Amino acid sequence: MRPALLAVALSLVVATPALAQDAAKPKYRSAKEIIDAAPASAWRDLDPANTLYMELPAGRVVIELAPGFAPEHVANIKAMAKGGFWDGLAIYRSQDNFVVQFGDAEGEEAGKAKPYPAGTKTHLPAEFTRSDKGVRFDKLPDIDGWAAQIGFVDGMPSARDPKTGKAWIAHCYGVLGAGRNNAPDSSIGAELYVVTGQAPRALDHQLTVVGRVVKGMELLSVTPRGPEPMGFYEKPEQRAPIVAIKLASEVPDAQRTPLQLLRTDSQAFIDATEARRNRVDGFYTVPAGHIDLCNVALPVRTPPAK
Repeated sequence: MRPALLAVALSLVVATPALAQDAAKPKYRSAKEIIDAAPASAWRDLDPANTLYMELPAGRVVIELAPGFAPEHVANIKAMAKGGFWDGLAIYRSQDNFVVQFGDAEGEEAGKAKPYPAGTKTHLPAEFTRSDKGVRFDKLPDIDGWAAQIGFVDGMPSARDPKTGKAWIAHCYGVLGAGRNNAPDSSIGAELYVVTGQAPRALDHQLTVVGRVVKGMELLSVTPRGPEPMGFYEKPEQRAPIVAIKLASEVPDAQRTPLQLLRTDSQAFIDATEARRNRVDGFYTVPAGHIDLCNVALPVRTPPAK
């Protein structure tokens, strides 16, 4: 065989396995493509008994509560919502890159505080963590600087320490927590905050987290910022009014916002998270190989028409 022909033949032998490997490699699917193709079984309905509707002049914020993590606080919040405690109150704090906080801005002033509805408890234990025994923990493989393990529990971005057997909700964007004073057991769920900035994970297992916003964050994130250093408004007219906060189960069916959330134990969620972890497309040329817990999207959709 001539040298030139021999060289061509050898190059084909070498190239063929590489071509075969490329052909066998599955085509990259974007997270959106995976989510759009997720079967009905991959979705769960939002439970009206554990859902709050925060009605603002600009629209509705939908919040999923986390009774598995903070049962006493959630029970208190439900009692206050049923009694209309937050109706007519306001967002009285908006700190840049941190939180919005709402409740009774006059709550600590004698004679001005709004009375708590019947059934409200005025003292609760701190519920910063919960036992991880018997808890389904949908673990992520990624390394975290704040906890030994990260993942999801009941749809909540969570962390846990296998050594102590404790788990907690991470302070990610959109998380709802109970404000407190210095004493760990000084929160009852009357004063609440939503994280609107970069995840302040140093607050993990320092406060009681009671849920997360699943729809309507755009209404909270644009709340005008209060003055330095902590974003509390100085004048009552600066506060952002709250029309009402109600349990979805107390709202007539026709007035509810039907939503479904992608199950974090579903293959679609696992695949969509991997697609974000190792994104490769016309813009992303180098896969990151990592995803931060608070950057994992939690897809929400309106149920398809039957």
